[in-house]
Amino acid sequence: MFYSELKKEFPDVPLSVHCHDDFGMAVANSIAALRAGATEVHCTINGLGERAGNAALEEIAVALKLLYNVETSIKLELLYETSTLISRITGINVQPNKAIVGENAFVHESGIHTHAILSEPLTYEPIPPETVGRTRRLVAGKHAGSRGIRAALKEMGLNPTEDQLKEIFLRVKTIGDKGKRVTDADLYAIAESVMGLPKTRAIKLEELTVVTGDHVTPTASVRLRMNDQVLIEAATGVGPVDAAINAVRKAVSAVEPIRLEEYRVNAITGGTDAVVEVTVRLRKGDKVATAMGVHEDIVMASVEAMLSGMNVLVASSNSIKSN
Repeated sequence: MFYSELKKEFPDVPLSVHCHDDFGMAVANSIAALRAGATEVHCTINGLGERAGNAALEEIAVALKLLYNVETSIKLELLYETSTLISRITGINVQPNKAIVGENAFVHESGIHTHAILSEPLTYEPIPPETVGRTRRLVAGKHAGSRGIRAALKEMGLNPTEDQLKEIFLRVKTIGDKGKRVTDADLYAIAESVMGLPKTRAIKLEELTVVTGDHVTPTASVRLRMNDQVLIEAATGVGPVDAAINAVRKAVSAVEPIRLEEYRVNAITGGTDAVVEVTVRLRKGDKVATAMGVHEDIVMASVEAMLSGMNVLVASSNSIKSN
């Protein structure tokens, strides 16, 4: 091998490897070079770089640790957090199916997968999620199994009977078969209906005002009711949507530390009066919830999605505390 020959020729000279991912082999080639005698590897978070990118730091670090038992000074548990930060700063999204840091890397929907994961995580998870700062998520959808749905509901603090679970399962499959995504908020609402639970929402929107313009910093003020407490806050943003979301987050964070991790918008219909669909992913500690808002006004769709997700997280926390 080239590196082995170089090492013999120059035993006291440190060798480094710098690979690009044009053939999708940057990480594999970097590992091979290290095994052949290189002592330094050039890599980037999320594999960012020229053309197809560079070797991904997160993949190399985890491979060295778990496949070759090589210790590095890299704090693996901060990889996901760092990846998310870099993605936000650069504006370059990480593909959902990317190894280690992709959003789907530790998400399971298929009935076969969830059944196996719940029995023995190693069947579909060669990397323990917590090792890289992640958590396993079981989601509902057209491929979901009843066991996975029960586990997801349990995470929300809900424990349906067998008959109730069958009905929830059928409703989830019906929605999934139509090609629609079933968010955590959707699953919670379905379970509420089937189980006959009171549709109480801890956080309710009472008033929202947004001001924006050419020479005005986008500003939003919000009035929320959280149980018996009124929360009033104002915030600015780079636009009306950002300002509104910041105001909601600021108001709720005074009581519940909930963080927005992902925001996506999609126009369902065409034209200037298009109906928009906003999907968010929120986190509270190690709990994650996805939710969707649909409205003609993108600001209202965004706020609806935020509040739906926040209510799932709050309800889950309250159920766990009461148990």
